[in-house]
Amino acid sequence: MSFKPNPAPASLPTLPGIGLLRVAGPDAAAFLQAQSMNDVTALAPGRWQWNGLLTPKGRVIALFALLREADGQFLLVLPDFDAEAMAAHLGRFVFRSKLRLAPLDGWRAAAGPAPDTGAAARATGNADAGWALDISGADANRGLWLLPADHPALAPENPTASQAWRAADLAHGLPRLPADQREAWTPQMLSLERLGAFSLKKGCYPGQEIVSRTHYLGQAKRVLARLAADAAVPEGAPVLDEVGRELGRVVCQAEAGQGHQVLAVLPADRDPDARLSAGAGLSALPLNDGLAR
Repeated sequence: MSFKPNPAPASLPTLPGIGLLRVAGPDAAAFLQAQSMNDVTALAPGRWQWNGLLTPKGRVIALFALLREADGQFLLVLPDFDAEAMAAHLGRFVFRSKLRLAPLDGWRAAAGPAPDTGAAARATGNADAGWALDISGADANRGLWLLPADHPALAPENPTASQAWRAADLAHGLPRLPADQREAWTPQMLSLERLGAFSLKKGCYPGQEIVSRTHYLGQAKRVLARLAADAAVPEGAPVLDEVGRELGRVVCQAEAGQGHQVLAVLPADRDPDARLSAGAGLSALPLNDGLAR
């Protein structure tokens, strides 16, 4: 089977570090609804959403795209998270649920043009031939292609394309969470409401009480900020004001053209014009819109 549009041979550079995990079975929807922070039941087949897993204390373990391939079958698209490790993590909670956790080791994620689906949250493709998701934002046309490793459209990893992809993620406020940044931040600290990545209306899930309390009591005192950096800044680096006081920490960073950009968690009421540093000079940049699904 194939799907349209059919990309040209060797036209889609492979993206590193993106795991793919299929969850399938009669209880797959109920299981993911109980474990994840967004409303899985709202997804029709062929639709996708941003979603994630939290600790009981409401800290983000993983942020991912969740595609409902069919009734009883889902695909987790996991930036910076190994699919085998995610299967092991979720496997601890399966108990008697009727489902399978299957890492797609024979598939790859690749960068390409956005598919013409008519709706940003609608994917094109199928579970045999592959999928294309529209990851476009306000100023970036991007498609995330998920294909079998032997698909003729796949090309080897291109460092320039990978760098540009990561930079676009950060520009639109999509945090990339390396291992040392997992379980460090709540969804509100990462401003994940901008992506529609968590639900305040669904039933119980790990961390839900913290998320709801933060929202309804208005306690989101720290939020995600995008900053330009004079040089590379390590994840976890403290962000200091001009008198050396720590205001927050860097979550992730990326090269962007001739410079660098970072996402950091900072006070919501900070002065946007304040001089900041994190081993390099920092200056405020806006977060681009358009990535909510």
